[in-house]
This record gives sequence, C-alpha cells and structure tokens, in this order.
Amino acid sequence: MKFLKPLMTALAICFAANVAMAADPDPATLKVALLPDENAATVIKNNQGLKDYLEKSIGKQLELIVTTDYSSMIEAMRFNRIDVGYFGPLSYTMAKSKADIEPFAALMKNGKSTYEAVVIGNKASGVDNISDVKGKDVAFGDKASTSSHLIPKSMMLQAGLTPGNDYREHFVGAHDAVAMAVQNGNAQAGGLSKPIFESLVDRHLISLDKVKVLSVSKPFPEYPWAMRSDLKPELKEKIRDAFYQLKDPAILKQFKADGFAKATDSDYDVVRDLAKILNLNLALSK
Repeated sequence: MKFLKPLMTALAICFAANVAMAADPDPATLKVALLPDENAATVIKNNQGLKDYLEKSIGKQLELIVTTDYSSMIEAMRFNRIDVGYFGPLSYTMAKSKADIEPFAALMKNGKSTYEAVVIGNKASGVDNISDVKGKDVAFGDKASTSSHLIPKSMMLQAGLTPGNDYREHFVGAHDAVAMAVQNGNAQAGGLSKPIFESLVDRHLISLDKVKVLSVSKPFPEYPWAMRSDLKPELKEKIRDAFYQLKDPAILKQFKADGFAKATDSDYDVVRDLAKILNLNLALSK
C-alpha cells in the first residue's frame, strides 16, 4: 500500500496541471478580477458601470470578482480561475512569475501612466516627518501591494529606518484600512497610494486635521490590467480595444484616471528591481 500514496500524489499534481491547461480560450463569461484595495462590496458596486461597458464592447457576459487579498488573486490567475485582472505593479510582477499572462493597459492621468505613494502620520502622536517614525507602529496594506507596502517601506529605508529594528510593522489589508489606522491612532504612521489617500480625504473619510502627509514617493508605473495569454486572439483584441477606447468620465472616476494607455511587461522592471533591493522577491513569492 505504501506505493499508492506517492502515486496518488503524482496523479493529483498532474490533474491540477491539466485543469490549469484546459482553460477555455473563449469563455462564455469573462471573469474579471478587481484589486481588493477597499471593501469588496464597495469595489463591485463602484464598478458596475465598467462591467456594463465591457459587456457591450466585448460582446460577452462579465463576472466581477474581488478576492480576499492580493495573494489569492495571484493564485486565481495562476490556475485560470480569472481571465482578466486589475493588478498593482508588484502583484502583477508576482502573478507574471507564476502565470502565463500579459499586461495590456495601464491607468493614465493627465497624460501620464505613473503614480506616487505617500507615507502619512498621525498629528496627535507628534509624527511630523519620516524620522519621527522611529520607535513607532507603522501600518501597511497587503504584503503584495506596491504603494501600501513596497514603496513606503523603501522610502523609510532611504531615511535609515528598517522594520523590526526602527519601527513595528503591521499589515492591515487595504489602503483605506491603513489611513483609518493612522487617523485613529492605532498606528502612528502608514503607507498607501497617493490617489487613494486623496480620494479618502475628498470623501471626508480622512481628516487632514488628524493626518498629515510626511513624504511623497517618486513616480512609479501605474496599475496594469493583464489577461491570460492563451485567450483567443480575437477576444484579446476586443478586450484591448475596449480599454483603449474607454472615455466615460463616470466609469473612469473609480480609477481616478482619464483613460488607459498601452502597457508592456518591461514597464514593471523598476518594480522588480525595488523588490529585490528590499529582499521581498522570494519572501512574497512563496
């Protein structure tokens, strides 16, 4: 009987591989994943306009999906459980290392396809600049997030601060949760996307009387949309065209963008390089 266990294990691995390889190149319903940057119900509700537009433009039914975290979204793409995904730059590079996917569009604002992250501080705690973060609690979003982990951590490293030695790091899941943690004093500082932070302020969810921006990062490539490389060529072309031709301000408002520009894999080499500098590559890819 002992020989059965390794045999069954091998068969299970082969079965899983075959399931991934058997993905439909022209699915009747496109499964489109959105980043879990905020509450899932809110994300889906805010993107109903996008869903309606894509269904009409592509000529297929869509199912919007918001996974529990970045890692589960990466795994869903890896095993072909989603067809198109809206990734952060870091989570895209991680997904690309595991799945046969290709980026095709990136957010564009004011003619640029770059964005910044911010490190914010709680005013009442006396955190006025990044150096004041020493000895404090710092909130990050998801470990696989670019602007609520990778970039702000690199900004603090440039200021001579390392996690564990100079500050205590806490991962709270989403960008809005980072901002709330800092505002409520559960963390004295935190890092998140600058556009998301500004949106939270505009919506009066975060008060500049309680929270201040300590530092703004240099520009990084914008969030990419990526699709399975094995989709039918005609379908891939329809998907690309739908995003490039999207001009509806009401739909684009959810992305804080004016439109979508073409994106290529090499655009995200700068993110891969930064992850290696911070020794996040292997730790996040397990």
